[in-house]
Amino acid sequence: MIIISLLSICLLGGSCTPPRDFDTSLKSIVKPYHFSIVKWESKTIPIKAKQWLSHRQNDDQTDTVLEYFSLVERIKGLESKIAVINASNKQGDLASLEAELNRLEEQRAALAGKVERIIARQIEEALAQEGIFYPMDKYIKLKASFPPLDFKLEKPPHLLVISPRDRIETMREITLQPNLSLEEMESIETRVDKLGVSSLVVELGGLGATYPTFVADNSDLLSTINTATEEWLHQYLAFKPLGFLYLLDLTGISQNYEIATINETLASMVSKEISAIVSKKYYPGYEDSKQEAESGFDFNQEMREIRTAVDKYLAQGEIAQAEEFMEQKRQYLVSMGYAIRKLNQAYFAFYGTYADSPTSISPIGVELKKLRERSASLKDFLDTAAAMTSRQELAESIK
Repeated sequence: MIIISLLSICLLGGSCTPPRDFDTSLKSIVKPYHFSIVKWESKTIPIKAKQWLSHRQNDDQTDTVLEYFSLVERIKGLESKIAVINASNKQGDLASLEAELNRLEEQRAALAGKVERIIARQIEEALAQEGIFYPMDKYIKLKASFPPLDFKLEKPPHLLVISPRDRIETMREITLQPNLSLEEMESIETRVDKLGVSSLVVELGGLGATYPTFVADNSDLLSTINTATEEWLHQYLAFKPLGFLYLLDLTGISQNYEIATINETLASMVSKEISAIVSKKYYPGYEDSKQEAESGFDFNQEMREIRTAVDKYLAQGEIAQAEEFMEQKRQYLVSMGYAIRKLNQAYFAFYGTYADSPTSISPIGVELKKLRERSASLKDFLDTAAAMTSRQELAESIK
């Protein structure tokens, strides 16, 4: 965890390499909005340790988990009502709604610690079922997860993602404060874009660069299980060749977008399988609140077509045309009910590292799926991919 925390501190500054003019200008822009991982760790770890020592044997109630996520949905509904009243001239009892919101948030906060422990234990049981315990299990045999799976239900920091304008590739990723307003986010992006790059402030669902990891406190149950698992997998992978190279990429020491894509996609694929085991065993009747109604619009196909067209524009040096095209498509997606705030090179650089997502056209996703199909088990798949140090190894593994 010390290694991860040190690398995370480098991440705050965007790079561990000596700053150039670009980095100096960038740091002056983001300095007022920095998120201090060190301060957050110093505040959170003692609290988590106290909770762990006090409640090691008392967390068996899945009903508590379901109660927590019922509160989450009720809170989101109230927030929507309040937002409508604030943004319009519609009449409504704002004071009573805000009082009810505060009451529900207090109830949610009171249950959070217990819910964290229950879900963490359930995920660890699913990992154990698949034989996934410890990154160095070839040398040391442990029947316990390492790092110990622990997360905090709290709003994660924002992430500033920066890509060159002439290609889709992550240049920098910098963690920012979690409570940025929309105006602050757009101000940061405008000032960073003036440095000749493409930028986007992303609202994260989780963050694995801390211990315990962050998991957003406003997601549904299934998303929470998936995110908690995925962030733990990033910590697990940090002790493997693939994950260590990804840390070097994140800190700017040795950037490798293909390694980042393999790492993110691997963690995403494994977490989905583990999450399915947990939900089937403990929450078989729970329905994902994010399931979308059937419609004739294929969002995934649309995003792949947009990404393909943007890559063609950029390959021909038509940067302005690519950016104009993305804004036109963003407006179209909004009209279809997909509230994408900003669609640019940085958007695709961030979401494109998940090669199993619609924002990526990388063949890495297909290659990893083939490797999974040919693997004897989920652990075999994880260990094989985690030992890789290049895209070439992945391609050769499925020949």
